[in-house]
Amino acid sequence: MNADEQAIRSAVQTWMQASADGDLPRVLALMDDDVVFIGPGRPTMRGKDAFAAASKAMEGKVRIEGASDIQEVRVFGDWAYVWTQLTITMQPTGGGAPTHRSGPGLSVWRKKADGSWVIFRDANMVTTQERTGETAENAERKQ
Repeated sequence: MNADEQAIRSAVQTWMQASADGDLPRVLALMDDDVVFIGPGRPTMRGKDAFAAASKAMEGKVRIEGASDIQEVRVFGDWAYVWTQLTITMQPTGGGAPTHRSGPGLSVWRKKADGSWVIFRDANMVTTQERTGETAENAERKQ
């Protein structure tokens, strides 16, 4: 594994830990100013400011825990992509049932002039997962 791949893997872990810690400045530092996030069932989010606003709207309402199982990292000069399998749990701070999400993610990373890597584009395909032991399909069959 070369130094760039290791730096990107470390940045992914930093992102996950900073998210769990609620450390928004640390998460924002891992993004390009022109970052774009796309995902199922939600509008495209463009720029750090949009991400920060969405994060602040959730502040104090949920605690985020997650894991990123990196499947592949490929580096091409100052550009790279990362394919990961994500698992995220959002626990309401006021109590209630947690929301479990999982799915693949594909990110494009850009190397800045200072040598650090930042997310430039991110396609996060996580969807809500049932955790009751019964799938919606099985529940439907019972009716």
